[in-house]
Amino acid sequence: FERYCKVLFERYKGKVKYWLTFNEINNMRRNPWYVGGILLQPGENKMQAIYQASHNMFVANAKAVKLCHEINPEAKIGVMCSLSNIYPYNCDPVAVFETQDVRRRALFFPDVMLRGYYPTYIYRLWKENDVHVNMEESDLDLIQRYRNEFLAFSYYRTTTHEAGQPYFGDTGGDIGTPNPYLETSEWGWQIDPLGFRYTLNELWDRYQVPLFPVENGLGAKDVVEEDGSIHDPYRIDYLRQHISAMKEAIRDGVEVMGYAYWGPIDIVGAGTFQMSKRYGFIYVDKDDFGR
Repeated sequence: FERYCKVLFERYKGKVKYWLTFNEINNMRRNPWYVGGILLQPGENKMQAIYQASHNMFVANAKAVKLCHEINPEAKIGVMCSLSNIYPYNCDPVAVFETQDVRRRALFFPDVMLRGYYPTYIYRLWKENDVHVNMEESDLDLIQRYRNEFLAFSYYRTTTHEAGQPYFGDTGGDIGTPNPYLETSEWGWQIDPLGFRYTLNELWDRYQVPLFPVENGLGAKDVVEEDGSIHDPYRIDYLRQHISAMKEAIRDGVEVMGYAYWGPIDIVGAGTFQMSKRYGFIYVDKDDFGR
């Protein structure tokens, strides 16, 4: 990975200023194959494999930060995480505490990569799940010295957590109980622009580094009219409301360094592997079977 990064940093020196090492690295906890190429074996301790691989990725990331600054001191490397949010379903203290635990599992990855050390809460999780991460003092020194400089993240939706509910999620974020106060897309993702502002404030308060929402969008079923036009006020409304919420977060004092919509052109979605779940404001004439 370090050699690969060296090739890229030298090739694009002076051309590319902002870099992300691993896409949605915190989805290792849900999709280790999708994020880290980790193929779990039958009977294997899943959490052991995930957190050992994650540690190796933290070390690789730190080496990339070091190398990047040596080759191009003006460049910056960020963390990229899936950070659609989750609320307690009600004021039951068990639901509130478990919701904090769910969120910590998502924030563990930027906690390490932005703060430079392992947070204390992770050691209890490891102990209770018989996880023993093999790490060297030199690893911890690298992670401490070469931290990331901004936080990029995806935000699509929010959900809620009830006491005792299993922890579960997909590429869009955690999955819990639907929120009765929110509208829901045709694919079951709830639309929450105020949650976007809430998330931006949460992350700024926690890390005090520039924030970069790099994925934010709405998957919907678009209908092509007889004249070839597509009317998608739902997508326009989603985009307008979320950009307005981001503007309010900036007024709150949050440092937002950029914004990227997912995605301008229709593609096959990673979550459902469908073309018919359309995000783009540029329509691609393909169906779910590639016709």
